[in-house]
Amino acid sequence: MQPLDTFATARAEFERRLRLVGDADWERSTPCEGWTVRELVDHVVRGDLIATRLLDGQAWEDALAEVQAEDIGDDPVAAFGQGADDLAATFAVPGAMERTCHHIAGEIPGAQLLGFRIGDYTLHAWDLARAIGADEDLDPELVEVVWESLQPMAPFIGQTGFFGAGPSGDVDESAPLQTRLLDLSGRRP
Repeated sequence: MQPLDTFATARAEFERRLRLVGDADWERSTPCEGWTVRELVDHVVRGDLIATRLLDGQAWEDALAEVQAEDIGDDPVAAFGQGADDLAATFAVPGAMERTCHHIAGEIPGAQLLGFRIGDYTLHAWDLARAIGADEDLDPELVEVVWESLQPMAPFIGQTGFFGAGPSGDVDESAPLQTRLLDLSGRRP
């Protein structure tokens, strides 16, 4: 899969679950400790807004401050769609993958930022599905892409602060790749 195709697939995985969220679901707990469905969706929307600004040359601190001050409105589905559309258009600009982004993780190329967004959409699609009782099966090619990205971080992923406690140590190599990915990222399917 080409990177922008992978991005589109990951977006679709998240958006498919997001469109299933009912009025009574917004305050449900998610597998992300302390986050409701609304807070999880807000995180994903704001992540897209920040990423767009980083690709446009803003520093992390400035992008974060601007986005935190923004009102994303009363329609999280529409906010997600608009933010994801804007980010996809920014990634599609020639040279975007090579641009240096001033991210919290350091100076990274746009291609790495794209990988971060793909991972965020994918993992949070599962979180959202788990929270609302929707289909938890993720696209197998997408799972493989995110696994390849995160697996090298296995020894220290739990120390980053972004993936809970990291791998449990209870999932062996014979488990389905999605189960292994979820466990690696601190989720306990």
